[in-house]
Amino acid sequence: MAVMAVVLAAGAGTRMKSNAPKILHDLAGLPLLQWVLDAIAPIPLDEVVVVVGHGAEEVEKILPVGVVPRLQDQQLGTGHALRAGLTGSQLAGQTVLVLPGDMPLLAGSTISELLAVHRESSAAATVLTAEIQPSDFGRILRNKAGDLVRIVEVRDADPDELAVREVNGGVYVFSGDLLGKALDELTTENAQGEYYLTDVIGLLAGAGHKVGTLVTDPVELTGVNSHQQLAVAAHLVRRRMNEEWLSEGVWMQDPDRVYIGARVRLSPGVRIYPDVHLEGTTAVGEDSILGPDVYALDTRIGVGSRVWYSVLRGSSVGDGAEVGPYASLRPGSVLEARSKLGTFVETKNTRLGEGAKVPHLAYMGDADIGAGANVGAGSITCNYDGVSKHHTKIGARAFIGSDTMLVAPVTIGDDAFTGAGSVITRDVSPGALAVERNEQKEIRDYAARVEARKKKKQKGE
Repeated sequence: MAVMAVVLAAGAGTRMKSNAPKILHDLAGLPLLQWVLDAIAPIPLDEVVVVVGHGAEEVEKILPVGVVPRLQDQQLGTGHALRAGLTGSQLAGQTVLVLPGDMPLLAGSTISELLAVHRESSAAATVLTAEIQPSDFGRILRNKAGDLVRIVEVRDADPDELAVREVNGGVYVFSGDLLGKALDELTTENAQGEYYLTDVIGLLAGAGHKVGTLVTDPVELTGVNSHQQLAVAAHLVRRRMNEEWLSEGVWMQDPDRVYIGARVRLSPGVRIYPDVHLEGTTAVGEDSILGPDVYALDTRIGVGSRVWYSVLRGSSVGDGAEVGPYASLRPGSVLEARSKLGTFVETKNTRLGEGAKVPHLAYMGDADIGAGANVGAGSITCNYDGVSKHHTKIGARAFIGSDTMLVAPVTIGDDAFTGAGSVITRDVSPGALAVERNEQKEIRDYAARVEARKKKKQKGE
């Protein structure tokens, strides 16, 4: 039997108090909606539809290839949303999986189990439920035989119904042959004046059709309608992901203070200290040590590297390299094996060759630094002339003296030296020493002259 999924993602999320659609808010590096799409991605589905509404154009931009957007032009309730999602679909012989777009902790294995329960029971509908403390979830109402007879929304429930602890998770599987007719029978006779999807369950049960349930962990039903709920969901997702990384051989001193994005990849043996943020497509090799206090975005860190108190963006750190403390690697920074980028060093679009060192207090931009070279403290590449960027090349084993200004474009040859405090404006030959300094002058009794001027000023002269 063909299976289609419909993800309801048209809501405005007014409690977020944000111009962005609720389902595009970030959670661990992914939009909320993406978590749901990723959960169903491994399941064999014939069609995936996302119902869009508020911010439809923005939402459609993030949809994976093959996912079909369908517009709910007016938000008239979940039943109305599903009807919009099914527009043009042939329901005969279909199984229809319906999910909310704002449940990031919903597991793909649970969805697969729900589909299996529905298929094996030959039910008209199967509902995902959970046992939970009183909340704003709709309540599952059963008859004395234990059969599900209807779902009541909180606003329409009486005190006895509100006392029921089994709640509706908002995830359903329907027999398409019966779903279309039930949707056509929905009315807006309820507290919110909307077409409730939950009323479909009552209509099917009332017509004598079987409605099944699958009880799951309440954590999976964590939804997001406010920034407070987003923070709760982020904490739960982070805990789940960190526990998975721990089981894969990653060491964390304090998992509650480690923030790993959903697309990040870690190897066994990685050691992570507190306040490390890894985002985007960052990947870390075996036995590397990160933190404390590291932010890495879209960065590759090799095997056995050490990175601490540093920011890395769009960069690559080779095997056995060292970064920090207090280093800033801007996009295009490449550190080859066993190189070192030390304290208060910034790089941009720069390659640091194998074993090369920039230990402290330097800026290297638009540069190529050869293997084994050493750049002294206070040195910078003067790479921008106010109009264009220019390149600096430092040869292998070169020694750049402290406080050297390398005015690009300029090339320092292999094994060459520059004297401390030099402003280098011309190429330096391999093996040569380049020194650029004015003759030192000394003005005797200068301190006394300054003191005399101070006293004169005090007297008002």
